[in-house]
Formats: sequence, C-alpha cells, structure tokens
Amino acid sequence: MDKKIKKKKWTIGKISSISFGVLFVSFILYNFIFADKGSKLNVSSDKINVSEVVKGQFREFIPVDGNVMPIKTIRLDAIEGGNVERKYLEGGEMVSKGDTILKLANNNLVQNFVREETQTFRLVNELANTKLALQRNKFELKRRLTTLNYDIDAAKDAYERGAKLRDDKVISEQEYLNLKRAYDRLVSTKEIEIESQIFDTKSTEAQIRQTTETLERTRKNLKMIKGNLDNLYIKAPISGSLSSVNVEIGESIMAGQNIGQIDDLDAFKVRATIDEHYIARIYEGLEGTFDFAGETHKLKIYKIYPEVINGLFSVDLKFENELPTDIRRGQTLQIKLQLSENIEAVQIPRGSFYQTTGGNWVFVVDESGDFAMRRNIRLGRQNPRFYEVIEGLQPGEKVVVSSYDGYEDKDRLVFK
Repeated sequence: MDKKIKKKKWTIGKISSISFGVLFVSFILYNFIFADKGSKLNVSSDKINVSEVVKGQFREFIPVDGNVMPIKTIRLDAIEGGNVERKYLEGGEMVSKGDTILKLANNNLVQNFVREETQTFRLVNELANTKLALQRNKFELKRRLTTLNYDIDAAKDAYERGAKLRDDKVISEQEYLNLKRAYDRLVSTKEIEIESQIFDTKSTEAQIRQTTETLERTRKNLKMIKGNLDNLYIKAPISGSLSSVNVEIGESIMAGQNIGQIDDLDAFKVRATIDEHYIARIYEGLEGTFDFAGETHKLKIYKIYPEVINGLFSVDLKFENELPTDIRRGQTLQIKLQLSENIEAVQIPRGSFYQTTGGNWVFVVDESGDFAMRRNIRLGRQNPRFYEVIEGLQPGEKVVVSSYDGYEDKDRLVFK
C-alpha cells in the first residue's frame, strides 16, 4: 500500500526567495529613509580652488582709476573780438606771466579810439580857450572899472563944486542938475558893469565845469577804448604750460570765445571716476592710497562732482604729502579708496563663485577632505581681496572659491 508523502512547506528555494525579497525590500527602505537624497556631482580636485576661512584685519576699499591733472587750469578767452593777426606762441610751450600769445586786429575799435582821442583834444582846446576868455574878461573889467572910477571921481568933484556954485547963484539950477545926472549915471554904470561881470563870470565858470566834466568822461572812454585795444593782445595771465592754441592766423574770433588754456604746473590734483553705487558713501576728506616708484602715497578727496554720467561720477583728490617725483600730467594712477577703518572680521578670499551664488551660499569642504557640502551664508562688505563673512562660516573651515558653473543645482561635490 502506497504511503502518502506530506509536502514540505519550507523548502530551501522558498526560503532563499523569501530571504532575497526581504533583503531587497530592506535595501529599498534603507535608501528611502536613511540614504542621502541630495544631488551630488563628482568633480576633479585639480579643477577647483579651495581657500580657508580666516579671521583678521579687514578694511573695505575700492580700486579706482585717477588721472593726474594741474590743480589750476586757466582758460584763455578773447575779451575783444577780431581777426587773428599774429600768433607768437604755439600749444605745448612753456610761458611766463605776461607773455603775448596772440594779436587780434579790430578796425572798428581803432576808429573808435581815434574818434574819442580827437574829441578829447577838441575839449581840451575848448576848455583852455574858455578859461582864457574868462581871464580876459576879468582883466577887461578891471580896465573898465578903473576908467569908471576915474570918471566918477571927476563927476563927483564937478557935482560938489556945482552945488556950491548953485548956492552962490553962479550957475543955474539946470547946470547943477546936469552935473548931478552925469555923476549918478556913472555910478549906475559902474554897478551894472559889476553885476554884468559877476553874471558873465558865473556863466563862464559853469561852462568850464561842464566842459571839464565832459572832458573827464571822454578821457575815461578813451582810457577804456585804449584798454580794449590792449586786450587785442592776448597775454598769459599766469606762468605754466600753454596746452593749446585753437586758432589760426586770419580766423575771426568772437568776444568771449575760448582760444586755449594754460596749466599751472606748480601743483597737481587727481581726478577719479567712481561707480554711482558708492555715491552715498563718498564724502570730502575720504582717503586713498596709490603706489608709485616703489612708495605708497596718500590722497584725500576735497571736491565731489555729484553729476552722474554713464553710471559714473567724479571726484578730485589732492596729495597729502610732498608731490611724488617724476609724476606727470595725464598719468593714470591706480588708487585704493578706503571706505572703512580696519576692523576684526571673519573673511574669505574673493573668487568666481560669487558670480553664481551672489554670496548667498558656498560649498564647504568636509573635514575628511573627500567632499564639499552646500551651505547658506551671508556676506557683508568686500575689498579687492576678501569678502567679509557675517554668518554661516567659522575660521579654519575651507570653502570652494572657484567657479560654480554647472554646480548651481548640486548639494554635494565629491572630489576625485
């Protein structure tokens, strides 16, 4: 009789299959729960730059370019208009104060001068003749008064004798009256002569005053026109370098037109252009430095031009100490303009990473040195060498400072 064999439930194959399934599920669960879900990228260690986070003295400054120029430039403007008759000097020459640079010709001005000069001579002669006539009138009055006084004395004697003769009945009353009338007439004539002379004298003196005032005004006009003629000679107001003469012989020049300039080479300044981003932080007295001929020299801002052109504004800086030897007009200086005092700060070197992250995050190298993890940070001020770290990094840590192109969406960089 056949014996029924009981089928085994736990065969080796079944156990193996179950074990494999459990292991597979466990692996899936492990990766789902415990494994690193962040994206990572393998990078070659020789293609990245790593720098250490340090703590030390930090000073914010910006590099700017400055051009050396004379501290004083005098514009040469024509005071009077005219045609260029002669050029005595050309641009680029050294001049001394008072040197003649140009001579202009202006016929109208010359004619005005001749006309005023003629008028002056006429008034001078007229004044002299009037004064001479006044003096002659005074002499003529004296002569007439002398004659009248003689005639009055004679008439008075005849009148007084006639009065006695009339009393003695020697002469008639009519003869006496005739003598009296002759005497009274001469006395009245003398009074009229004196009054007439006083009037003539006052009138002549008034004429003299008017002529004198007219002559004075004419002389002032003549002096002014002569000064205008002198202005046809354009001369150097200061000693220095005649940088340009922008006219040619025969050219017509208008009054007020610029014909060149003179640079005072006894002192220099530096004019720098700065990005408008810093305009609120720039003020008079702000210091800067530059290296020249192996030495460091100090500058200080003394004038700010607030007008912004193409995103830039300008400032003038003066040399704090002695002017550097061999410095020349037009020379370009690399200036470090200091925006803050020295402070103790955590900092990292500048790098290409900033163009990608904007300073909001970096890859921090693990202590093992095998990989770097993404970490959020906050940066503050900066200078051409370092960024100030406000939070997110500690001194001694290392960060990747090279370009992050292609790493924007990665959380981990694994070094190979």
